Amino acid sequence: MSSASSSSGLRAAFSYCVQQVRNYDYPHYLCLLELPPDMRRAAFAIRAFNVETARAMDVASDPKIGLMRLLWWQEAIDKISSNKLIEHPVAQALKSMVSEHKVSKTWLKRSVEARINDAKREVTDIPENIKELEQYAEDTASTILYTTLQAGGITSTAADHAASHIGKASGLLVLLRSLPYHASRNRHFSYIPVQVAEKHGLLVNQGGQKEIHIDSREGLCNAVFEMASVANTHLLKARELSGTVSAEARPVLLPAVPAEVILGSLRRVQFDVFDPRLNRGILGTPPMWFQMKLKWYSWRGKY
Repeated sequence: MSSASSSSGLRAAFSYCVQQVRNYDYPHYLCLLELPPDMRRAAFAIRAFNVETARAMDVASDPKIGLMRLLWWQEAIDKISSNKLIEHPVAQALKSMVSEHKVSKTWLKRSVEARINDAKREVTDIPENIKELEQYAEDTASTILYTTLQAGGITSTAADHAASHIGKASGLLVLLRSLPYHASRNRHFSYIPVQVAEKHGLLVNQGGQKEIHIDSREGLCNAVFEMASVANTHLLKARELSGTVSAEARPVLLPAVPAEVILGSLRRVQFDVFDPRLNRGILGTPPMWFQMKLKWYSWRGKY
């Protein structure tokens, strides 16, 4: 392949990544536009990889097919590290990003492995406590931020620490917003931990197996409030670290803003995840307001 056609192929691959993020993760698409131009290509490749793996189970007509997609991505990460050719635009963009920025495959592999383990989980395999969900959020959301920082050549313990908290907050809040969707897919409410469900009267025993049922909308709202409070604590901790985070790292941490917006939207509907207002605009808020808020944080060098 000539260098011209190779360059053209890479441009097409990165363009595909941008479009995927724009189509399926618009809040973070807007966040990535605030990054310095020299960081955007890598950041879009990483976030597009997250879109591909996060949607693998949702777009599959059969859970086994979704799992196969995730296993394919697990193998693709190894091929990328071995500099092997892969015929997929996101994989091609990732390969270029890894090669150019000397990015480790560790975080990418951890992310896809966490999704594989989740895909294998039975409906009755309910997390025992919130810490298990925090770990899942760390492995799927925080890892995306770690990889983006690494691709930007940013080595900072403080930035990594803040990224960990932001990822946990974001991951927990995404799970909360997706509860109605998972219920419609017969996964019931298996992302509400046993300890939380039992505390709020949502846990029942069916034939010796624990299941979560919503007999009380108030009980569900209280459970969501408890989990959202944990997410809020992580967001506050991340922002407490802002004074020790370098200016170059702060734009990478702008996903704290969508997390804050989700929290605000949940408060407005009294933590009722079935309230249709949560699906309006961007994360339950008017698009212009969201964009102005994001721009304000970016302009001030905050997250």
